[in-house]
Amino acid sequence: MTEAHKSRPVVAIGWMLLAGLCFVGVTAMVKMLGPAVPASQAAFLRFGFGLILLAPILPRVMRSRLEPRHWRLVLLRGVLHTGGVALWFYAMARIPIADVTALNYLNPILITLGAALFLGERLAARRLGAVAVALLGALVILRPGLREIETGHLAMLVTATLFAGSYMISKRLSDDLEAGVIVALMSLTVAVGLAPLALPVWVTPTPVQLALLGGVAGCATAGHFCMTLAFRAGPMTVTQPVTFLQLLWAVLLGALFFGESPDPYVILGGVLILASVIFITFREARLKRRDAGRSVEATRP
Repeated sequence: MTEAHKSRPVVAIGWMLLAGLCFVGVTAMVKMLGPAVPASQAAFLRFGFGLILLAPILPRVMRSRLEPRHWRLVLLRGVLHTGGVALWFYAMARIPIADVTALNYLNPILITLGAALFLGERLAARRLGAVAVALLGALVILRPGLREIETGHLAMLVTATLFAGSYMISKRLSDDLEAGVIVALMSLTVAVGLAPLALPVWVTPTPVQLALLGGVAGCATAGHFCMTLAFRAGPMTVTQPVTFLQLLWAVLLGALFFGESPDPYVILGGVLILASVIFITFREARLKRRDAGRSVEATRP
């Protein structure tokens, strides 16, 4: 990222706001679908429409020379993301939007833990404390023993774990492959993985349901595109705090259109998780600047 891009925080925030609105649109349309379309079928159709949108990139995928180690990672990511997507659709149809959004913030925390456990990254005391606060936030949301934990909540916990593994693999692949190729391969493998799960429970979707799933694919694709532009225009320390608005919008969306009463414990838990994510993001940025400064000092004569 160039200095010019780093010096455009307003642009980065604007793109991140648009990304958040797109993702809110995704949750709204999936919530409107409800359980009428089985979760695996809804997820399959979403990625089917997504492949149509990604059609211009597919020739580049065909020309890419992937090594066996790349294919192993691509297939493993496909398995993890397939399970995560199917469970996310399942949870969206059964628990409030705010619960899904708040628990989804666990992804970066689980990635941090995964990097320490499987990639050998050092987990300093402050980062470990932030992880503990995030896990406390998850307990505040779930409140085991004080409220009924529904299958949708359990599904979201598994979803966050599977997505964390998927994103870690994506990071490894990004060292060798173009971003568009990685996204296209993920969409292709997930569509293939969801097909055997969707066919046994297939119901004929109505035109309205197909339109909603097409809208989900469009909003999700646009959201990832806007997020990419936000990351190019500004550092994570600028864009990460904006993601808090997604929880606010989720609470308002659930209350205004789906009759979901705002749960202060869910909001509190989401704030704790997001605060931990922001702390880790700022901490990592500060350490990178410090290391860069040391490198400059070391190269001076």
